[in-house]
Amino acid sequence: MNKFIQTIRNIFAIEELRTRIINTIGFLIIFRLGSFVVLPGVDPTQLTTDTGGIFGLLNTFLGGAFSRASVFGLGIMPYISASIVLQLMTVAVPYFQKLQKEGDSGRKKISQITRVLTIFICLAQSIGYINATIPSEAINDQLNPFMFQISSMIILTAGTIFCMWLGERITDKGIGNGISMLIMIGIISRFPGSIVAEAVSRGMNQALLFVFELVALFVVVMATVALVQAVRRIPVQYAKQVVGNKVYGGQRQYIPLKVNSSGVMPIIFAQSLMFLPALIANIWSDKNDTAQYIGTTFSDIQSWQYNLLFAVLIILFTFFYTAITINPNQIADDMKRNGGFVPGIKPGKQTSEFIDNVLSRITLPGSFFLAIVAILPAFAMMAGVNTGFAQFYGGTSLLIMVGVILDTLQQIESYLLMRHYEGMMKSGKVKGRTQAVA
Repeated sequence: MNKFIQTIRNIFAIEELRTRIINTIGFLIIFRLGSFVVLPGVDPTQLTTDTGGIFGLLNTFLGGAFSRASVFGLGIMPYISASIVLQLMTVAVPYFQKLQKEGDSGRKKISQITRVLTIFICLAQSIGYINATIPSEAINDQLNPFMFQISSMIILTAGTIFCMWLGERITDKGIGNGISMLIMIGIISRFPGSIVAEAVSRGMNQALLFVFELVALFVVVMATVALVQAVRRIPVQYAKQVVGNKVYGGQRQYIPLKVNSSGVMPIIFAQSLMFLPALIANIWSDKNDTAQYIGTTFSDIQSWQYNLLFAVLIILFTFFYTAITINPNQIADDMKRNGGFVPGIKPGKQTSEFIDNVLSRITLPGSFFLAIVAILPAFAMMAGVNTGFAQFYGGTSLLIMVGVILDTLQQIESYLLMRHYEGMMKSGKVKGRTQAVA
């Protein structure tokens, strides 16, 4: 306990770190307050707060803003969808490949295109959101339906843009990745209420079962942490170099390839795409039986169709994101340039192929385990766990929380070590998703 208190003192003794933490808390408070601001013309007492299925999951991500018809009702999800599209374009379209290779100027152009695309996605998703979540009796009778829909689309789009701005400010002026922090705070805000609801529903007669659920949740959390931090180390030997009277190099180092190199991004990407079928289908559900079937099926997170598609998307996005974030050719070239080599492997092309093979072998089981953890809430619900609590029982919520918390702790750890303070953990450094590959 004394070490914990001393660590807190060390954290707030660093002026820059203290300022960043305060800024982060301030931005998150603004985000949470905005989630309670209801769209103009909507009576909040007529809204359905018990949102189920995929909409309930989205409501968890947004901290209840979805069911409250808030100005932040779409949250940051349209921006994530736009980012997915742009990342796919950088692989398939030469123009975007060229922008990606231009450095900071290219990244700025891609960022601007992402923001513009976010606006169009917001306008499209807001139509489905208004039709699917706001009942007619909740809308003021004196308002023109057409004007209400247009004004709500503009306000929801502006709300998403403001959330995007808050995320960028947290990244620049605060701690951690701003977009991920906004999603995490929405999830955490609903956790206390969910666990209390589960305890009340079990009652004294099923207290032992509730304790078993908590133990199982702890095991899942530990397994998720192990997945996020698991590393495959590739040994690298550096040749000795004599400079004057001193000998440099000759030591053995390691390239830490993470089993889950892509972190939580495949989950966020896949979940963003899983919202689209239900939102789009609800626009035409009254006129088309097929659209109604699609909307019903992919709004039910317990359906096998939903979980199968979700798992497949996670596996594909894990390989895709790993491929665009880790370049074996660049790693091999950097090693060759610095006089390093993998024992038993020739430098250059063979080293690149070796690293690529190792990366593929560890990514495959990592992606499958990631998919299993992501669909665990569906099995928890089938076992009788309360829907709200089951969403934390693994799944996207848990993976996002574990990944973001580890990243934030790693950033705080780096500030402490940089200022010659003792780290947060006695056993070693905190490992997050942003650890360098080489």
